[in-house]
Amino acid sequence: MAGTDRGKYFTGIAFQTRLATIALFHACLPGFYKSKNIGKKNETLDRQSVTGKMAKRAELRRTRRGQRINRNKPFNQRNHRQKRFSNRRKKKLPPSVLSNRQMELRILNEMALILPITQIRDESCGGDTKKNGKGISPVTVGQEWFRSEASKIAPVVEVDSLDTGKYRDHLGLVKDKKDKSRQTPETHANDAIGLAASYFIRYKSFNKGNTHGHEWLGYCSVTPAPFIVITRPKLFRRKLHQENYSKGGILKRQGGTITPFGFRSGDYIEVTSKGEKVRGWIGGFTDTAKTKNISIYNHNWERISQFNPKNLRLIQRSSRLCVLRGENRKPVPRKPEKEWSQMSLL
Repeated sequence: MAGTDRGKYFTGIAFQTRLATIALFHACLPGFYKSKNIGKKNETLDRQSVTGKMAKRAELRRTRRGQRINRNKPFNQRNHRQKRFSNRRKKKLPPSVLSNRQMELRILNEMALILPITQIRDESCGGDTKKNGKGISPVTVGQEWFRSEASKIAPVVEVDSLDTGKYRDHLGLVKDKKDKSRQTPETHANDAIGLAASYFIRYKSFNKGNTHGHEWLGYCSVTPAPFIVITRPKLFRRKLHQENYSKGGILKRQGGTITPFGFRSGDYIEVTSKGEKVRGWIGGFTDTAKTKNISIYNHNWERISQFNPKNLRLIQRSSRLCVLRGENRKPVPRKPEKEWSQMSLL
């Protein structure tokens, strides 16, 4: 059984059986990378997110168009590109939303090759819920497209977002609502476990003699499982050069996925530095007469250091994903309500 807890910046995916938890995933969605200035007056798009790249591409395109237009001529004689189609007729997803949904589908497709998935329990995130009614947001856009594609893997069942907390609390799982960017099971993966477990447990009403009420039926065991963080390499694949000229009127190279040392950007490698083995992903290189180095990044795309290409050992070719597996995590039972704020998982 699979459960998906979708958010704007992150998505939690869990695979659960009646007797054990198989795996937990924390996917950092590439469409909207969470910036430090989100919500502030000086909010800017993350230039390495899909949204930021599309905005920058449009900005550079407008600049190039403006340079070739002779404004001294009448409007109908200027070098304007004629419209080729009505861009309001297409029914396609925005690139940012599409990339987010494709990452979630890729995780489900890869796990379907390993596990027999009986059903996918998907949370209704903000649209058509009991509380909000009909709504739309960057999270709900593409929700139906995702479900239609995921139904090719296994039947998809919608679970109301207001019911997710009930299943999570019944299983003794904790929710971290203060900082959802933390790469821990408490942020999104625990909700995904609750969604997947809703296939095995139910909250039903009963009438017995003179008593009536509600009770939990069924059984589901939450066990230690590998916690896996998945991100995407922040590469400039089509950016040919930097926007600003360097000394001498030279535009420096920027972007691309090929290096002159036999490696590709996004390759997973290992290097020994000062007696310690360092593993990471290739993100860039320097190739001058004096210096020849390759930059290595961690899964959050923070540069570790630069190394000599001769000391690198290739582990795996680029899969366009950065996968970091953590230790097996086991949730502990919830403490009383007064102590919930001090609760943390092992």
